[in-house]
Amino acid sequence: MPSGHTEVLVRPGTEGDLEALTALYNHYVRETPITFDTAEFTPEERRPWLLSHPEDGPYRLMVAATADPAGDSQEILGYATSSPFRAKPAYATSVETTIYLAPTSPTGGTLGGRGIGTLLYKALFATLAGEDLHRAYAGITQPNEASVRLHERFGFRHVGTYDEVGRKFGRYWDVAWYAKEL
Repeated sequence: MPSGHTEVLVRPGTEGDLEALTALYNHYVRETPITFDTAEFTPEERRPWLLSHPEDGPYRLMVAATADPAGDSQEILGYATSSPFRAKPAYATSVETTIYLAPTSPTGGTLGGRGIGTLLYKALFATLAGEDLHRAYAGITQPNEASVRLHERFGFRHVGTYDEVGRKFGRYWDVAWYAKEL
């Protein structure tokens, strides 16, 4: 849980979150190798992604937001998803999970290490508990020790690394793959 007075609400993502989720993701597109997307998205371009994560079924979108006591507005602190692992039918009981945290908190500090990722994954895996799923997979661009620690805390184990699988910012990046039984 974040320190200070910021209370966090974890809930399913909605269409009302689209602009904030797009802005958060675009930060990672512009600034980091964490995603291999190289061009920013508009909210309209991101809408199919959002709609592919309904409130039920194996493909979910959980959002962490500030809990505004007045109910006026919420600031998105991060999100976690489960998405199809691969398109072929035999992969239907596997999902790929991802997690993205806002680069800064509402008070201007960083969110890493403040428990938001843990809250998001707890909520995501709780929603997946009743689904016909066998494994969750996560690809982590290296180096990213914070993400590795988070995934290992949730029972993911390293199953292999794709060496220099993606090129971004003029260099090649490795992606370590982790798996978790569901």
